[in-house]
Amino acid sequence: MNLKEWAAANGVGYSTARQWFLEGKLPVPARRVGGLILVEQPAVPAPVDLAVVYARVSSADQKPDLDRQIARVTTWAGERGIPVGRVVTEVGSALDGHRRKFLALLRDPAVTTIIVERRDGFAGFGADSVEAALAASGRRLLVVDPVEVDDDVVRDMTEILTLMCARLYGRRTAADRAARAVAAATGDVP
Repeated sequence: MNLKEWAAANGVGYSTARQWFLEGKLPVPARRVGGLILVEQPAVPAPVDLAVVYARVSSADQKPDLDRQIARVTTWAGERGIPVGRVVTEVGSALDGHRRKFLALLRDPAVTTIIVERRDGFAGFGADSVEAALAASGRRLLVVDPVEVDDDVVRDMTEILTLMCARLYGRRTAADRAARAVAAATGDVP
């Protein structure tokens, strides 16, 4: 590959990579061919199966639950003979599609198995689609407790309503309007 592609793939600026090449400090073998600098591809090691435990809570006040969640999931994996290579924790809503660590797991081809406690802890909606995409690339999602909890669905619906109300009415009254909408939907109106 050329030096520009190598630099982009390794998170190095092109001018820095070029300077390393000129100074003989480039960490991979490279040679000049005309005006082009070609970087030799290192031998690709055999893929190693990497199982990762992913634990998530919705808010910072639930952080103590992360340790208990990790303990349950790693124990479950150990009982089934699945070696856990890494534990990833995150605080963020399951409905938020911008969870940095979650997306990094999905992008990492070395991660062959993702183990979660509950399906909704992995992704609020669309977990089936994510699981299918993982399976299509030869990866898998293992769920310790496959039973869905109705309270979580209600909480997710409340989060969606809060987000929608925040966009429509402003952040200050969003939680109040969402709570009133849930109360009206469930028949708990005083």
